[in-house]
Amino acid sequence: MSVFESISQKLARVSGWKQHQQSLAAINQRRAAMARWSDDDLHTAAARSDDSLIESFAASATVAERVLGQRPFDVQILGALAMADGKIAEMQTGEGKTLAATLTVFHLAKSHRGCHVLTANDYLARRDAEWMGGIYRFLGLSVACVAQGMDPETRRRAYACDITYATANEVGFDYLRDGSALRTQDLVQRPFDTALIDEADSILIDEARIPLVIAGGDAPPHEMARRMAEIVRRLERWRDYTLDPHARNVSLTDSGIRKAELASGCSNFYDPANGELLTALQNALHAEILLHRDVDYLVKHGRIELVDEFKGRIAENRRWPAELQTALEAKEGIALQKQGRVLGSITLQNLVSLYTNVCGMTGTAATQAKEFKELYDLDVVVIPTHRPGIREDHIDEIFETKSEKEAAVLEEIANVHATGRPVLVGTASVAESERLSAQLSRTAIAHEVLNARNDERESQIVARAGELGAVTISTNMAGRGTDIPLGGEQVRARGGLHVIGTNRHESRRIDHQLRGRAARQGDPGSSRFFISTEDDLLVRYGVAQYLSYEHVAEAIESVQSIIEDENLQIRQMLWKYEILLEQHRRIARAKRDEMLEQGASAAELIRLDDLWADHLARTNELREGVVWISLAGKNPYLEFLRDTSELFDRVIESFDNPDAHEHVANGQDSRGATWTYLVNDQPFGSMTDRVVAGLRSRIRDRLEKR
Repeated sequence: MSVFESISQKLARVSGWKQHQQSLAAINQRRAAMARWSDDDLHTAAARSDDSLIESFAASATVAERVLGQRPFDVQILGALAMADGKIAEMQTGEGKTLAATLTVFHLAKSHRGCHVLTANDYLARRDAEWMGGIYRFLGLSVACVAQGMDPETRRRAYACDITYATANEVGFDYLRDGSALRTQDLVQRPFDTALIDEADSILIDEARIPLVIAGGDAPPHEMARRMAEIVRRLERWRDYTLDPHARNVSLTDSGIRKAELASGCSNFYDPANGELLTALQNALHAEILLHRDVDYLVKHGRIELVDEFKGRIAENRRWPAELQTALEAKEGIALQKQGRVLGSITLQNLVSLYTNVCGMTGTAATQAKEFKELYDLDVVVIPTHRPGIREDHIDEIFETKSEKEAAVLEEIANVHATGRPVLVGTASVAESERLSAQLSRTAIAHEVLNARNDERESQIVARAGELGAVTISTNMAGRGTDIPLGGEQVRARGGLHVIGTNRHESRRIDHQLRGRAARQGDPGSSRFFISTEDDLLVRYGVAQYLSYEHVAEAIESVQSIIEDENLQIRQMLWKYEILLEQHRRIARAKRDEMLEQGASAAELIRLDDLWADHLARTNELREGVVWISLAGKNPYLEFLRDTSELFDRVIESFDNPDAHEHVANGQDSRGATWTYLVNDQPFGSMTDRVVAGLRSRIRDRLEKR
């Protein structure tokens, strides 16, 4: 049976496959002819391919082989066809997504209106623009990348190219900064047209909960944060505060309130006049109890650095809300940083909606197909592997305690390492990776550690992780974009890379991504997860006490499904509250762009910017305050819509009547920052809360009966 016939059978159930099958056959026939052409003939064919998908795919596939020495496989062409059709292609790790994307990008970029390839990090943006740039330039298109630290003129030239590689965050921040430009010549971007999103699940799902925010001004930090940090350190759990580990919510008891009032000299925290003190106290409590060093954040070079929970890296330019960030700095006893006010914000959903055409690719998308469709109107197409996958996924090893589990992990590492096979260990946090490393060091097994403390060495560490006898401990592996090549036939003969997971992650996709590091392109490999009934995932959801060994896997699947639903609700909540604000933003942005084109004075721009920043501040206050509206029996969302609309009407009125607004100048910080907004507008119990609680209850009931 031919490779093509095998692929045809695998994709017989895929929607639209017949159309792609015909296109694939035509492309292969055409590139067979083009393979005999001269470079000049290919240049000419590329220039006149116009909108012909067959011609452009055949030309770019031929050029890829000629420039890079890499011939796109049929499955890579199928992935490219799915993307050209406006879909997300799920292609397994190691299947060559980067090369596949060039076929789609060339086809979409021929209009010269600009195609953005949105990547997960700056390293990938630089690498892919350079690596694939020869193909595009051979075909007559310009290509560049945008990354942190570039000056405005370099960014402007990059965005003017036919193809621009950049992270979604950089594009978003540049968009927000353009929204503060005082002259047309200061703008760096042109209107958005097309985006191909690499690591689509990371960008559109994991990062979508974090609105991009650009902050400015020079607001001094609140020294009361240090006082409150001292107070909450002396509070006792259950006596002074209660903790709901699942909801990540902490609340003061009457005893805690009295203790805090006495320590601070405040007679009544709930007096409206003491609102600022109460807010500082709540933030200090949140920072002390809910945020954990070396798990949620690091202290690096005297600053708080947030750790991305999905990637295990430092989340560049991301911070918590200003008061919570200050509370965290006070908790750690480091210098309090000045926090500016919000000048502009946009969610990744709204950023993506600015593009006329959107498509994407990733190694894990099928589990989130519903969300891609609901939030982005993007379908997912699963592309088969080029060669049959032969990875051996062992059943999970289950233990009662974490200490027993970690001892078994160390034994597994030692046993596999003794065979010469490379080992990759995926941990859940920086603290866990360093604890495991310390234990491993006592066994004299040489190893590398990849976590947020040294992620600048990421590409070098990952590239060597498949060598003979290599042992690598990594905090998560999502969205890293760097393959682990095996160190020759000797490693293949011994069984290839062995992957160990020390925990199950909240998201099934992260587990799949870790496993997917082994056995790429038909290589041998294996994986095994180690679990204990003391793991946070099981303890947090209150099901550990009901578990017997034979039911742990089922419980984990149920818990992961519930968490994924809850995270979808978080993103839907964010989306719901951002819809109206996005309408306001577009109105204000259109007005501002019109003023720039008409040569309005800088003072008159600045006035509009001030009004918009005030609107964002007031809107955020409303959003944070809606949690109390449900206590009065009102609908928080409807109240938010009404109040926000009234506020925006005042913005328009103030701009049209300058005397009605007192201008306050604010400096602007060129470094953008992001933080998380409200995730639930009815913390005291909504229908959604009750549904989720019911699901948890059913899981426990089912496990208890067994």
